[in-house]
Amino acid sequence: MQILAPLAGLLGIQLETLTDNVKRTLIVGVLIGLFVAIALGFALAAGYIALADKFSPLTAALTISGGALILAMAVYLGSLIGQGSRKRQEAERRRSSESSALITSAAISALPLLLRSSLARKIGFPLAAVAAMFILGDRNDDDD
Repeated sequence: MQILAPLAGLLGIQLETLTDNVKRTLIVGVLIGLFVAIALGFALAAGYIALADKFSPLTAALTISGGALILAMAVYLGSLIGQGSRKRQEAERRRSSESSALITSAAISALPLLLRSSLARKIGFPLAAVAAMFILGDRNDDDD
């Protein structure tokens, strides 16, 4: 931890300001969460009272618990769908990085052979530069 402060100073990051912002954001988030929990508790109590007046108290309790279970199942299914999507994106990134590493290693291993050839110096290097420009310029940076 003692190394991080000088390193952060070299990078121009004000560590005290950063920690103060994190603490302030954390405190505000906890307070908002607490008040939302209180509001939800009173909303559930009011809903129970309203349902108990219209129907029986047992029906009101079962209705509220059933609704909560349905919402929990919806959140769980949504997380499963999101997890599958994240796994597919990660696999695609892995394939892309592996193919880039393969192309890079092939180019590096072919470089000594190309450096010996005089024809490669005249034609190969400009073609390689154009090919590299097309390969590197074709990437989609939508992830950022």
